[in-house]
Amino acid sequence: MNLQPILENEIVKLIPLQLNDFEALYQVASDPLIWEQHPNKDRYKREVFQNFFEGALVSKGAFIIIDKKTNAVIGSTRFYNLDPETRSVLIGYTFYGRNYWGSTFNPMVKKLMLDYAFQFVDMVYFHIGAHNIRSQKAIERLGAVKVREIEVAYHGEPEKLNFEYRIQKEQWA
Repeated sequence: MNLQPILENEIVKLIPLQLNDFEALYQVASDPLIWEQHPNKDRYKREVFQNFFEGALVSKGAFIIIDKKTNAVIGSTRFYNLDPETRSVLIGYTFYGRNYWGSTFNPMVKKLMLDYAFQFVDMVYFHIGAHNIRSQKAIERLGAVKVREIEVAYHGEPEKLNFEYRIQKEQWA
């Protein structure tokens, strides 16, 4: 499974994240309200976001999300922790500018990613901060089921409590 294909539909495009995407992505991420329910509430600060961005590049699975109508960068997401043995992958580290909250963009992005991933794996997992109610509800609307609580250390950050959700291929199909 290629963790950084170009994925798109008529409204949105996911493009592999590049080093020169930092400024455009930080413009979106610099809004403190994006991170208020996230385990790292300081990610809107440039130096904290820089660490997040470096982790995204190192993952070799991160994308910038483009609104095809305006060609604007509206957020980021990624595939990570591909496990051929268990035929699973994680999707996460997703955020959007507030103008795109509650819209069709997140379900469309997740549909693109899930349709692609299920060509190669049988299970997709999501780690969502224990206090990130907004993201928990969004992933449950897609049919994901909470399977456990787990401590997760984001790149260069201490462990924080997350809920692990799962969607199985047969449920998605």
